[in-house]
This record gives sequence, structure tokens and C-alpha cells, in this order.
Amino acid sequence: MHARVWIMRLCVAVACLPGAAGAVDLEAFLRDEAFDDLQLSPDGRYLAATIPLEDSTAVAILGSQDMKLVGSFRPPRNNHAINVDWVSNERVLVGLGEKLGRLEEPMATGELYAIDADGKAGELLIGYRARRQQVATADGPERSGLVVAFLTDELAADDRHALVAVTPVIGSAFTRIERIDVVTGKRELVVQSPVAGASFTTDNSGTVRFARGAGADNVDKLYYRADGAADWTLVNDQSASQRIELPIGFSADNQLAYLWAEQPTGPDAIISWNPQTDERRTVLRDAVVDPGRVIFQPGTRVPVGALFLGDVPRARFFDDTSSTARLYRTLQAALEGPVHVTSSTRDGRAVVVNTWSGSNPGDFYLYDTTTRVARHLASRSEWIDPARSAQVRPIALSARDGLPLHGFLTVPHGSDGRNLPMVVMPHGGPFGLFDSGRYDAEAQLLAAAGYAVLQVNFRGSANYGRAHTEAGRQQWGAAMQDDVTDATRWAIAQGVADKARICIYGASYGAYAAMMGAAREPGLYQCAAGYVGIYDLPMMYRRGDIRRGASGRTYLSEWLGTPEQLAARSPLALAAQIRVPVFLAAGGQDTRAPMVHSRRLEAALKRAGTPVESLYYFSEGHGFYARDHQRELYRRLLAFLSRSLGGQLASAPAPAEARKAP
Repeated sequence: MHARVWIMRLCVAVACLPGAAGAVDLEAFLRDEAFDDLQLSPDGRYLAATIPLEDSTAVAILGSQDMKLVGSFRPPRNNHAINVDWVSNERVLVGLGEKLGRLEEPMATGELYAIDADGKAGELLIGYRARRQQVATADGPERSGLVVAFLTDELAADDRHALVAVTPVIGSAFTRIERIDVVTGKRELVVQSPVAGASFTTDNSGTVRFARGAGADNVDKLYYRADGAADWTLVNDQSASQRIELPIGFSADNQLAYLWAEQPTGPDAIISWNPQTDERRTVLRDAVVDPGRVIFQPGTRVPVGALFLGDVPRARFFDDTSSTARLYRTLQAALEGPVHVTSSTRDGRAVVVNTWSGSNPGDFYLYDTTTRVARHLASRSEWIDPARSAQVRPIALSARDGLPLHGFLTVPHGSDGRNLPMVVMPHGGPFGLFDSGRYDAEAQLLAAAGYAVLQVNFRGSANYGRAHTEAGRQQWGAAMQDDVTDATRWAIAQGVADKARICIYGASYGAYAAMMGAAREPGLYQCAAGYVGIYDLPMMYRRGDIRRGASGRTYLSEWLGTPEQLAARSPLALAAQIRVPVFLAAGGQDTRAPMVHSRRLEAALKRAGTPVESLYYFSEGHGFYARDHQRELYRRLLAFLSRSLGGQLASAPAPAEARKAP
């Protein structure tokens, strides 16, 4: 069966077919991407593709020459293949995760599923649903309790085994490295970690050399050992150094280690560390943004550069004369845009290349480094025409206190970008996330309705160094909100936005920022919309998944503040100050932002006499999965925005009315 046929069969239940023509064709923006990622097998015969579906992410094994389906694996509902790694020419290891809402990042469950390229011999090797779990120790085999496990090294020289980091679910939180048989699941203890919740890094021979983790205090610690028999030595303690150092690999001769290191000011750097002399040397650092992705020499685990996701994505290298640097320059020239090699054959001859832009979700190519021929494999969203997509422009401004801010402005196709109705769209998170300027289906949908869309990486966002993120500490509704306001006023001053036609909309934290913007800035926004938002900050200490566990409570107190501090910065407490129309949408199964946040804010707004509309689905979580529910959300959102800003409506007919909360 051809890959396209298989994908279409999977998509039938989620309405992957185009919708009817009209003002704004929602279907073009709601369809799941055909592919998320493609990973080439070590011998180049197969491609492992992750396929986003309505409520799961499947794996398809395709022939690399004809793209025909060879084997497949589809996890249960709300389960996702979040990592796919070839552990031999014929066997794939899939790391599983769960999420209960479309907007959530999948939470890894610590389960590893193995499958042959032909789809046979599938086995859940390790995890809480695995049938048999046994580990060999120096004292003989013992039955393993519930554990979570993550791949550390696929062991290129050993087709039968891989190294996995294993942590007990109950009891000790100290992780250990085990060698796992990728066919039977039998495990053998290799080394114990000196720190709780550890991840590990191996050298190029598969020897475990680094362990990095943190306890309930969230203080990051990095340990090193000189070889497989040496003791662990502490080489970085965040509480002392005031920075996090993350190992990313070793030089080809294993003499130098490369670390991703935070800096006191400005963006993170990649540094080399010589364990013999303790010398640290910066090998790569951008003036504005952190390294976005590490670039490895094809066919190896040796870091040689990084991709920086700034105003324009840029690949930079430790050595500009290296073979990998030359390869990237060749690919960038041929494909006319940013590129990233996602995988390669073990000999480095063939590489899979991903390219993308703000108007193109992305394409994959198979490139032969000897013949210098690139062959198009697949598009993430072949129904999207980049030439007709909205234009995405980088922006830069200064906040009122002088902090540099960066972001992106999406301008409707064919527009001159002047005096437009505008939707300000703060990202979710807020910490650890950022807007990168890549294709954003939601921003493109709003632009198709005639709106400019403003996305600013306010303080607290990732990608601009630790100091930029730290500047957002305990600044919900304060300086973080000021940054969004300052960006909005910047767009007005630049002549981009019509000051009388601006609304603010966001999801999760972005929904919180939307309501706070309406409360704090009367007259700036003509309406505000929030999707699966948090509106009662003290409630985060009582309801929701963030508060669970000691580390979650530490996060809340250190990054948000105490319940007493947060009450005055909650939209619920400021509902009487919101005097513009409001639209709220939420899901009843949302554990991140429980629906009670939206229902209480709706009630408070009605008491204050503020016009408010709502859309609730009891079966949805943190973001709507069901296609009909997504369609209704955006149909209602576009209608809501149009009443204040005058933009276009959706062309799709409304489905049966959503069941409202009583």
C-alpha cells in the first residue's frame, strides 16, 4: 500500500478532506500535517515517519525509494509516538507519551515500544503497561517494579541492544542506566546515577560519561566520569554557578565534551570542556538567540554546530571549513531556505533534509552526498500553497524598561501591511516556549480573515537567554503583560495596526494575557478571547496538574508567586475592569487549566454587565481534539472578532450546537 493511501485511511475519521470554498476555508488550517518527522534507517532502506492524527500520533515505516508503506504502529487514543529511533537496520524503538488536549505537549510516559520495519514483532519492552519486566544485577535477575525509561544511546555497533535511562515510579528517584535487549526487553544494570531524575550522555563508544538531574528543589546538577569504571564527579551545581550546563556530546576522539551552557547575560552558548585541564571555551554563540537545535556530523553523534532560530534561521558551525558546514551551504543554496538534516545513514552518504519557512509548513528531501542529487520525499501539508500564504515578518522593539523584545508579524497575503485590523496573540507556556516564526496555522487562519497577527516573545519566553527568561519570574500580569502592551503600541506607531481595530486572543497562558490586557489597558483592545485559559491564579495551588509533586509546588512559588500575591493579578478579580466583549472556550477534561476557570470568569463578567460568549465541550482537554469541535471553535472565534474588527467569517457550515455547561 502506498503511504498516501494509508495516511488518507487514517484521516477519514478526522475529516482530512478539504472543505467547501468560501470566505475562510477552515479545513485548510485544521487538517493535521501529513508528516511530523522522517527518520532514515542506518542502511537507508526505510523511513520511519510520525503521522499526526486527531487524538494520537502513529508511526509508518516507508520504503525510502518508493515511499510505499512497509509497516505501521498506531498507539491507543491520547497516546503519541514522541520519539522514533532506529536501533538497527530493521528495528525501531518508539518512545510513547500521552496528552489529553490538542494544545498540550505530550507528556512522556516512559514507555518504549519496539517494532520491526515490516510492522511485525511489536513489543512494549518497558513501561507501566509492559507485560514482563526483569533486570539482571550482580546478585542475579530480579523482577522490576513500575519504572519509566528513556533511550540514551541506540548503540550503533550493537544491533541487539540499546542503553536506556530507567527510573522507579515508586521508591528511589535515582535513575540508572540499563542495557536492554530490543527484541525481548530483558535488561542488565550498567551504572547508577548520583543524582535524582537523571538523564545521561554517552561518548562515541557508548560509554556513559555524564549524568544530569535535579531533586525536588529543582536545582540542576551535572556529574562526569572519566570512563566506564570511574566514580562520578560533580562538575556543575546550579546553586553555586547560577547556570545550567547540558552535555550534548563529545568530539570525535572523545577528548573534548561539548556543553550547552547558560550565560549570566545574553543568550546561551555552546562551549567545549576539556576534562583533563578543566578548560571551558566558547565555540558557538549568537548575539541574540540561544542555540535552537544541535547539528551533528552525519552518521555520527559528534556535535559540529547549531541551528539558531532568530529573525531568520541560521546554521552555524564550530569549524566553517568542515564537511558538514559545506554540506549545509550546498543544501541552503539548492533549496533556497533554512535547512536541517534530521537523520542520515550510518555511513553519512544519504541524509534526510527538512526545509521550511513562515509560509510553508515544511518539506522533506533525501539527499545523496556523493551524487549531490536531492529528491523530494514529502510535504508536511501539501495542500498549503506557500505563494498564497500570509507573509511572516520579524520584528524588534524595546520594552518600556529598555529590555529588547523580538517577535513576528503575520500580514495577510497581498496586503501592504498598513493600517490593518490586528489580533495580538501572546503564546502559551509561558516559560520554556517562544514564537519562532515558523508556519503557524492559527496565525495564518487569522491572516486569511484579513487580520495582521502580532506575536511577541515577552520576558519569560525561551530562546533569548536565561536573563530574558528570568525577567519573567513572578511577573504574570505585571512586566510580562507590559511587554505585550508595548508591542501592541509599537505596531500602532509603525502604522501596521489601526488603533481602533485591535483585539487580543490567546490560549492557555495566552488566554490569561488576553484577559489581563483587556482589564489593564482600557481602550487599547476592542475585544478579548481566551481558549483553555487560566483566570484565577491562586486556584493553580488547589486545582490542576502543575501543583502536583514537590517540584510542581516549588515551580509555582518561585515562578508565579504566593497565592496572596497572585490574587490581585487574576482576571477573575479584575472582571469588573473588563469592559469589552469577551469570548471564552474550554474543555471539561482539561487538567492544566480546568474549565472552572472559564466558568467562574464568565459568571463574573455577566455580573459586571460585560458581553460574554462561551463554548464548552465536556469531552475535551487542554485544546480541542475533535475536528467538529475545532471547526466550531474557529467559526465562533472568527464571528466574534468580525463583530469588533470587521474581518471575514468562516466558510464552513456550523455543526450541531455545542453542549453548553449548565
